[in-house]
Formats: sequence, structure tokens, C-alpha cells
Amino acid sequence: MPTKVKEFNDYRSKMNEKILASDNKVIKRIFNLDTNAFAAGHLPVKTKELLGLVASAVLRCDDCVQYHLEAAMKNGVTKAEMMETMSIANLIGGTIVIPHLRKAVEYWELLEEEEEEV
Repeated sequence: MPTKVKEFNDYRSKMNEKILASDNKVIKRIFNLDTNAFAAGHLPVKTKELLGLVASAVLRCDDCVQYHLEAAMKNGVTKAEMMETMSIANLIGGTIVIPHLRKAVEYWELLEEEEEEV
């Protein structure tokens, strides 16, 4: 049975393929800009993913939060670093971000479970 993490990634991949197949120049450029913005540069990828996590939480985009949590974990972010990052998001975004913090912690735990299985 697919896990929530696998379902999220499969759906994201499937829909990204469909979106990019539309051959829309603006959308392709936005996707490319996103990819390049999170590449290593003056800031390490780990830092950029944490910045993306804060912005996503403040904007209350759970899909974005999940994406950045997974990328952050792959780039060596610890649970303590993730929680500190989410504390900044809650400070900046206010208490309306708390439901997204709950979902973020739940998703982080799923990522940890999957990592243990590997």
C-alpha cells in the first residue's frame, strides 16, 4: 500500500508532467527558475530549503511545506533545526500557522519512518 509520502510524490510528479506537457513558455520558465533558485549558490541548499519552508508555512501552503520538509531532510536538516525554522514561521505568520505546524510535524514523522525503513 502506498504511503502518504509516496502518494504525495507520485501525484506531484504526475501533475508536473501534465503541466509541463502543455508546453507553456511562462510555466516552464517558472519551474526552471524555481529549480535554479534552490540550487547551491552563496547560500547552501540546506539554508535555501529552510527559507522555503518558512515562506511556505507563512503562506499556508501545505503541499509546499511537505515539499520543503522532504528536501530539507534530504539535505541534512535535523528535527531540531526544522522545529526552530517552524518557530520562526509561526512568529512571522502568527497563530494561523499553527495548523500547518501540526501537519508539518506529522509529515516530518512520516519522513522519519520512511528513512528508518530504508
